[in-house]
Amino acid sequence: MRRGTFRFAPMIVALLGLSFPFWSAPHIRAQDTDVDLALVLAIDCSFSVDANEFRLQMEGLGRAFMREDVKAAIRRGDRQRIAVTAMQWSDEANQMVVLPWTIIAGGADADEVGAVLARMPRRLAEGGTSISTALVFGSALFAAAPSAERRVIDVSSDGRNNIGPPVNAARDRIVAQGITINALAILNEWPTLDVYFENQVVGGQAHFVIPANDYDAYAEAIYRKLLREITGPGIS
Repeated sequence: MRRGTFRFAPMIVALLGLSFPFWSAPHIRAQDTDVDLALVLAIDCSFSVDANEFRLQMEGLGRAFMREDVKAAIRRGDRQRIAVTAMQWSDEANQMVVLPWTIIAGGADADEVGAVLARMPRRLAEGGTSISTALVFGSALFAAAPSAERRVIDVSSDGRNNIGPPVNAARDRIVAQGITINALAILNEWPTLDVYFENQVVGGQAHFVIPANDYDAYAEAIYRKLLREITGPGIS
């Protein structure tokens, strides 16, 4: 994995239990490299997500990066590389970067990112569900990202925005910046949450919502979502 001119070992960081709050000095300067996709992974850590559900999220997300067709999708891009950062979020006061911007330019990079995410612990306090604040925080992370053909926020949640600014207003401001917001709606508590996400949360070029009936279905859903985001517009 590459972060600009730095060779950084995220596996060691994960083992040491270090975390990454939002910082002003980027690990990658935008001019360092170009990528096909800059992707923010926004992971729900609110009260409604218990320890087992959080672990299912992280393991499913990590395994998705290790799948061969996800690696093949990265290789099929014009630049054959993407940039990924991961954040955890809950209420208005709790957002944290847990994986800084990282270039994935081959199978080994994808495996390393996948291993780090699969073992990532929960790093912030539980709280309400402020999807709006998470989206605003996630959109600000693109200032430190490499130049990308597409910029996407990938948000997963099992609840509705119940604290913070209206989520549709935040969505509209972010989409106006040329950023796409996609969602994975986990339907264990709100059976029509995918409809809510479609109406209130997602937006931008070729945006979409993928539902998962429960956390046991999350791994397959996040894999399909990641593959679709990497492949870009045109895949059904």
